Amino acid sequence: MPRVVLGVCGGIAAYKAVEVCRLLVDAGVHVAPILTDDAQRFIGELTFSALASEPARTSLFGGPEPIPHTRLGQSADLVVVAPATAKLLGKYAAGISDDLLTATLLATRAPVLVCPAMHTEMWEHAAVQENLTTLRRRGVHVLDPESGRLAGGDSGAGRLAAPPRIVETVLGLLGGDHPLTGRTIVVTASGTREPIDPVRFVGNRSSGKMGHALANVAQRLGARVVLVTTASQPVDTGIEIVAVETAQEMYDAVMVRAPGADAVIMAAAVADFRPKGAHEQKIKKANGVPDIVLEPTVDILAALGAAKLPGQVVVGFAAETERLAENAAAKLAAKHVDLMVANDVSAPDAGFEVDTNRALLLGADGSVEATGLQSKEALARYVLERVATLLGGSLGGGAV
Repeated sequence: MPRVVLGVCGGIAAYKAVEVCRLLVDAGVHVAPILTDDAQRFIGELTFSALASEPARTSLFGGPEPIPHTRLGQSADLVVVAPATAKLLGKYAAGISDDLLTATLLATRAPVLVCPAMHTEMWEHAAVQENLTTLRRRGVHVLDPESGRLAGGDSGAGRLAAPPRIVETVLGLLGGDHPLTGRTIVVTASGTREPIDPVRFVGNRSSGKMGHALANVAQRLGARVVLVTTASQPVDTGIEIVAVETAQEMYDAVMVRAPGADAVIMAAAVADFRPKGAHEQKIKKANGVPDIVLEPTVDILAALGAAKLPGQVVVGFAAETERLAENAAAKLAAKHVDLMVANDVSAPDAGFEVDTNRALLLGADGSVEATGLQSKEALARYVLERVATLLGGSLGGGAV
């Protein structure tokens, strides 16, 4: 039976950790809870002791064991902190050990998953993001929060991930059976840059957040993931990253890996045109406005559709500003792919450079599904559910 230490910090989302505890126990996981002093202001240790596999711990001192953090850290197969507050993330990143939870985090060699939850302003603060970058660099897994209703009636990014999503991630890290286990998924992300000269380029506003979310979620569902990207955003540990810049570089990287993939998801915003011959030196303003002649770039999605192997799934993305369904349907037919994910990038809450999205999913079988506004990770899971189904699997059923 896998052993999980469940750390609970002091935040309004602490009540959701009760459901995480219950779902993990139902899934056959031995759960050892640790509550911080602040957590006990929101939820009692008795609740966790009643639901978990052993009594909840709250202190380094006064318990039946002289060094509880060492036992907990050494015996754990995984340590999960949900919710993880800004305070906890800062202490963990700095190596500060001043209570049972932080001592256990420093005393374990098991994988660690932190599930942040806080107000939007705190989540977006540079200090919090730098601490998360530090933790990711050290191999800590981070399950980003969702967007939605927060304490005090506010709404925005920072809401703790839903308990089933946390449990799904935990089981994935523990090596459980998942619908994409044994599958190889190639994902592309962000916008390509087509050079005009060594300084300037033709590009677009794609940040890569959607593609990176797809890569993270696919790995949590058991897949081996190859991410071909032009962005430098951090991703979950274990994802193979292939850094590219131009459409041609992305084409070369994808086409050499596509034959070995069960699915290819083209979430990147590939430039349709590039300058015909980039200048070797920076163009000087004093020489006047240059004539820049454009030529088409290689059509990666069309090439994938034409070369698609039996049983392979190819997913395209359509970034539109008008006639969303009509344009997406035309692209689906022209590219010969299995699924087209279309979104209106002119929408302020569902376009480029934001954490939320809404989309139309058009299938080659004629199906059309509309998603509501949700986090990009939530949409990624929705898309991967369709991919799993097309591959003959399912995300339904199971313990969660």
